[in-house]
Amino acid sequence: MKKYLVGGAVRDTLLGYPVKERDWVVVAETPESMMAQGFRPVGKDFPVFLHPETHEEYALARTERKTAPGYKGFSVHAAPDVTLEEDLQRRDLTINAMAMTESGEIIDPYGGQQDIQQRVFRHVSPAFVEDPVRILRVARFAARYAHLGFTVADDTLRLMQHMVDAGEVDHLVAERVWAELSKALMEKTPSAFFYTLRDCGALHVIFPEIDRLFGIPQPEKYHPEIDTGIHVMMVVDQAARLSDKAEVRFAALVHDLGKALTDSAKWPSHHGHETLGLPALDSFCQRLKVPNRFKTLAAVVMQYHGYCHRVFELKASTLVDLLQKLAAFKQNSMLDDYLAACEADIRGRAGFERRDFPQAQYLKQAAEVAVDVDISSVLAGDVKGKQIAEAIRRLRIAAVKRFISDWRAKSE
Repeated sequence: MKKYLVGGAVRDTLLGYPVKERDWVVVAETPESMMAQGFRPVGKDFPVFLHPETHEEYALARTERKTAPGYKGFSVHAAPDVTLEEDLQRRDLTINAMAMTESGEIIDPYGGQQDIQQRVFRHVSPAFVEDPVRILRVARFAARYAHLGFTVADDTLRLMQHMVDAGEVDHLVAERVWAELSKALMEKTPSAFFYTLRDCGALHVIFPEIDRLFGIPQPEKYHPEIDTGIHVMMVVDQAARLSDKAEVRFAALVHDLGKALTDSAKWPSHHGHETLGLPALDSFCQRLKVPNRFKTLAAVVMQYHGYCHRVFELKASTLVDLLQKLAAFKQNSMLDDYLAACEADIRGRAGFERRDFPQAQYLKQAAEVAVDVDISSVLAGDVKGKQIAEAIRRLRIAAVKRFISDWRAKSE
């Protein structure tokens, strides 16, 4: 069997990155010969098999031909006469179009090693334009490798712009867009994903809610970067440093959608943007079929991030109600995730990157005080139904009021 390690495993080996998955291409075999050797077929659209022991994927060398718009509009040809070079040629970027033999020899017919050295994303062939998902993939690779200095080659960027102009991205399905977005959010520099899409004109087509934020001014006193779009990009990168949860990073991304919907006559003020953005968030999540756990946290962060920033000014009743909204008194508490997103919002501003965030400790201690309230007298009393919840709320407000008084006394 002529087998070659291909794709990301080769790329990341050359970059010194840990290899998480290993994919193989097999030349001069048939589905029948693979199964005869114990491989289990799993591919639906083309012949892919799992190794009987390692369970790694082995795909027969294949070529593709465009037959219809969109990323599914391809006919696949897999046969023993398809060469390794032909298989590599159908791939998106040169850095992904290399193979490695079992002895470690690199087979690089399209200059991937040179592009790794020069830190360039470059398409393999003009066939790049046939699959709109490649625009999202290039943007995701930018998010992964931006810190290494990778940029998109000029001719590749022009191809991406041509694809946008030709309407290819209109054929992207929601599930694939969300899959690429959720992966990009988990990369080291998520902002590079959105900047790359903006550079080729795809951002306003795929994520119009994000694109509209660029050019929206904010008060320079609180936002030295001024531009809301730039602020949000800084916030999502800060969220990537503060949390390894995709839900937190998504909440950071969408927390200021409402600033594109405020009265432009009153800019740079954005009074009420926290609630104005909720319908935009609903539309975004519905269109891309975003999982509910992402939307739930994002909605709370969007509506109440301002509360966290001025938490020292809040009354005890407002604090308790905020904690209630965050489910802070339940096992599925969102408090830590909310605080991470709010801290990212504070630090995602020019010159604020190392700003302290004492609000987190204050709100956590308030939550602890409220949770520790003895509610046995309420449960043993005569109140019923909603009256129980209100009685417990009053006890918590009283406890938090004492906490606030003690905090202020210590601070003086």
